[in-house]
Amino acid sequence: MKYILILLLSFMVLNAQEISDEKLKQLIGRMLVVGFDESSVTKESQIAKDIVRYDLLGVILFDKFYNDRSKTKNIGSPKQLKKLTTQLQSFSKKPLLISVDQEGGKVARLKEAYGFKSFLSAKEVSKLSKSEAKKIYDELSQMLNTNGINCNFAPVVDLALNPKNEVIVGLERSYGGDPDKVSEYAEVFIDSLREHEVLSVIKHFPGHGSSLDDSHKGFVDVTRTWDDVELEPYKKLIEANKVDMIMTAHIFHRFLDLKLPATLSYKINTKLLREKLGYNGVIISDDMQMAAIAKHYSLEESILYSINAGVDILLFANQLGSNTPEELVETIFGLVKYGDISVERIMDSVQRIEKLNIK
Repeated sequence: MKYILILLLSFMVLNAQEISDEKLKQLIGRMLVVGFDESSVTKESQIAKDIVRYDLLGVILFDKFYNDRSKTKNIGSPKQLKKLTTQLQSFSKKPLLISVDQEGGKVARLKEAYGFKSFLSAKEVSKLSKSEAKKIYDELSQMLNTNGINCNFAPVVDLALNPKNEVIVGLERSYGGDPDKVSEYAEVFIDSLREHEVLSVIKHFPGHGSSLDDSHKGFVDVTRTWDDVELEPYKKLIEANKVDMIMTAHIFHRFLDLKLPATLSYKINTKLLREKLGYNGVIISDDMQMAAIAKHYSLEESILYSINAGVDILLFANQLGSNTPEELVETIFGLVKYGDISVERIMDSVQRIEKLNIK
């Protein structure tokens, strides 16, 4: 790790022309987490070739295809999943970030129907004592670890402020409307994940619990519904040093940024999250193929804005769209070569990412 950081620091004094194209593309690959379609891979699989070629940071796994729920995508059984994650790790020089959304309740990729244990939603967990919650999350975290998952896109720290909110409140993904309680139960989940060598990702910054719409489906404006209290769980968890990564929301708030949604906003990611709230860790985007982004910005625009906004890892789940690692790397590479994104900006992100304790 120390050797990697020394190398990165030495690169920061160089400009784009002094880093080989191959090396620059591999540094860019460290900023990508992507989805792929197979439930089993070999060295001839495209995702395996991309991991090797671009030194990809990681992958995200799903049980089913978004447009065909009858077809298995990556997760079908414990035995199959363990084999898949072992195969994936074998192709990477560094520990590969293998991620899922396993919140409990309705948001679970490892389902009881496939032979995994089911777990309560955040809403139901919030009705239990913290010691009972800890037992549940210890089991969930152990299940992830056993099956080769080292990153969980959880817990949700959105506040249940809007009873008409379908994507967070309606799916019971929130611990409630009290920021203290939300922070406390999120911390229990984070502690369990850490104890089982699984990185956590708190989401969705700066808060999705007051929205009326779903950013999977289109533009979401929270200007009239969002409240400053939605920042409180982030403040508390940052101050308690409980944050591995923070995921952005694709929401728009005209008083936070007059033009851009949160994922693409320098004002929200750098000025608010980093400078005002004091967060120095990794920022990961929500899925860049969600309609809130993909319907309003080209691939090049969304990548340009998000990286320059301060986002370190770009998530392309390849459920709602299709972008190959080659296409993503080449797009970012071109933006760097043309001077729209600086090499220093790439280095800043890679430095933060390499400090993650990926097991």
